[in-house]
Amino acid sequence: MLGRLAGFIWRRSRLMLVAAALLAVVGGALSSTLFDKLTAGGLNDPGAESGQAAAILDRAGEGPPNLVFLVTTPQGVDDSAAVQAGTELDRKLAAEPGVKSVASYWSSDRSPQMRSKDGQKALVVATVAGDETAVWKRVDELLPKYEGNRDGLDVVAGGYAMFQKETAKQSQDDATKGEMIAFPVTLVILVLIFGSIVSASLPLIVAFFSMLVGMGIMWVVASVTDLSVFAMSVVTLLGLGLAIDYCLLMVNRYREELRADKSPEEALRTTMETAGRTVSFSAITVAVVLAGLLLFPLQALKSLAYGGIITALMSAVAAVTVLPALFVVLGHRIEKGRVLRKRRPEPAAGSEGENGFWHRLAVFVMRRPVPVATAATVILLFLGSPVLGMKLGMADERSMPKDSQSRQVATSIREGFGSAEANALQVVVETTPGDKAAIESYAAQLSSLPHAGRVDTSTGSYSEGKQMSPATPQHDRFTIGDGTYFSVVPCTGELDDSTELVHEVRALQAPFETLVGGTAAVNEDTTQSLTDRLPYALGAIGIAMVILLFLLTGSVLLPFLALLLSGLSLTATFGALVWIFQDGHLSSLFGDFTVTGTITSMVPVMLFALAFGLAMDYQVFMLARIREEYERTGSGTAAVAMGLERVGRMVTAAAVLISIIFLAFLVSDVTYVKAYGVGLPLAVLMDATIIRGALLPAAMRLGGRAMWWAPEPLRRLHARFGIKESAEPTPPVVAHQNERKDSQWSCQPLAVTRCERVRRARQGLAAP
Repeated sequence: MLGRLAGFIWRRSRLMLVAAALLAVVGGALSSTLFDKLTAGGLNDPGAESGQAAAILDRAGEGPPNLVFLVTTPQGVDDSAAVQAGTELDRKLAAEPGVKSVASYWSSDRSPQMRSKDGQKALVVATVAGDETAVWKRVDELLPKYEGNRDGLDVVAGGYAMFQKETAKQSQDDATKGEMIAFPVTLVILVLIFGSIVSASLPLIVAFFSMLVGMGIMWVVASVTDLSVFAMSVVTLLGLGLAIDYCLLMVNRYREELRADKSPEEALRTTMETAGRTVSFSAITVAVVLAGLLLFPLQALKSLAYGGIITALMSAVAAVTVLPALFVVLGHRIEKGRVLRKRRPEPAAGSEGENGFWHRLAVFVMRRPVPVATAATVILLFLGSPVLGMKLGMADERSMPKDSQSRQVATSIREGFGSAEANALQVVVETTPGDKAAIESYAAQLSSLPHAGRVDTSTGSYSEGKQMSPATPQHDRFTIGDGTYFSVVPCTGELDDSTELVHEVRALQAPFETLVGGTAAVNEDTTQSLTDRLPYALGAIGIAMVILLFLLTGSVLLPFLALLLSGLSLTATFGALVWIFQDGHLSSLFGDFTVTGTITSMVPVMLFALAFGLAMDYQVFMLARIREEYERTGSGTAAVAMGLERVGRMVTAAAVLISIIFLAFLVSDVTYVKAYGVGLPLAVLMDATIIRGALLPAAMRLGGRAMWWAPEPLRRLHARFGIKESAEPTPPVVAHQNERKDSQWSCQPLAVTRCERVRRARQGLAAP
């Protein structure tokens, strides 16, 4: 199929480029409004207990407080003018459309929990109804009307809604900033790799096209389903990296074929039938890995799956359509615009070429596979050892920069107030018995919990196991249909106390069925949902990878080896994640973020999907070329050495480039986004060095011919449906007798001349 596509592109290259330009214009026009269609949430599990509680409260027009106004007055909040202004602020806010459950220091019998210790600050808390996007937009409308100096009161907004709004805006800014940094840096490195401005510009042209069309497709997807803004900054840089990776492989193979004295048309066809197949298969592999995120209930993870799948497939489509059309237009002019002296030409396709670095490294490793494999494994496991102490949590305002408004308000409340109104839990009871005494008794029990400060419900307010005040009209809102709910305010603003309160409330025996909601409950339920679904996602990804890699290699063992090696490449990544972002080591090198003692639970899952997908991506590059060399030579050891030599330089270049692109995440001011800027480059570099340079050749040598084994039925299946890298079937060269017996091996299975023996002796290589 790709051969026929190559013929079509050769005949219609200019038409292909015109069509691509039109698609890019349409995609760019649609993508300009993409962020307006993205949702601001997606970080919770709607099916969990906390999600069910939130749904009930939403239907009743109630909900957890998500908007907090911190009111400051030098005269004190009990001054008559402050009381009048605060009461008016409370009244006006309660009358706003979409604003529910407004409570303030002045409207709650001057509750001490809503007054600061110095008496100069008070709280006004409210619930803005609707989903995350509706809340975000409504907050934008409210802030100009209520923030600033209002009748002698200094009013500043905070709360969870403000935190979400600032995080979404920061994510959008970070994505733009990252792209602006990544593009020029990538161009410089591409020039160093290819030595030619023309060759270096091709991957960026294709990547730009891919990103524009991909974002346009995501605009269409966002029109029919929710896409979270929190995934888009990751998707944009992933698209840039994958497109450049695929183009590097294609450009390298095309130049290799031209060096073999093939015509541009022949070089194009061979490139499409070899590297084009690998690129297509690699994109499918990455898409399948990211599809595993669809098994998680969080919309942010589903959004990353949708965006990542579109990005990977679009990058491959661009690499096998737009890039070949540029090859046709340029022909031999692909080497124009040289700015660096030409290197010694690399060996053309089909030549032997044993002088390259990767070939020599493979020879060195395969001579001593056991000590090399042991040392490499020990290093990776040592680097990954901190992961044993990983503690998962949810992102809060501390993940934002110190000048963030939501963080400053949260810090003021935590340090200046005796409780955390905004972190109150909602204990929802859909149907309550008519016995008022049961509600009073349960409310008193809730208020006596060690980490509870106050409990409000339809029968009044409670503290320390006793009723503080009887029911007032303000308490009527706690009655929802046939049921009721209890607002349980933590005794302090510390997040650990809120988490402990969730455990205490859920462990308390209630006289009726309850659902516990609130921010702390959402955090607990989300972490638990991710943990529960992870084994299923890993199993599905593993099975899919085994099937796909079998179709590529025709081997039963190689897919399992690839999975093992890709998993090992992530050990150092997760170890560094814990060591830096949880424990705080070297934090000053990455923007001096706030260490919270936990890792945002969404980050390891996203990081695993992205890093594992990229690791499998490079495994496909390597195994496809090793398979081609194995079919050509009939020698497993020669195939590994020559396969590494053929694509080693380009895969290394691709790894360096995509690592630099991912380093752009470090410019983000959001802590958990910085984690991608450390974890993803480290995973890629571990795979490109220790895995590919040491463990892969060592394992292939230890496995010998068994690595290529498959039972007869599976061999027939692969012969019919398998994916091969070679453009034309080539009869394998008969291996040296020692290679067949596995008693002695050689990276060159053919007989060599006396001069070759002398050369090998001078280089310290074993004679075949």
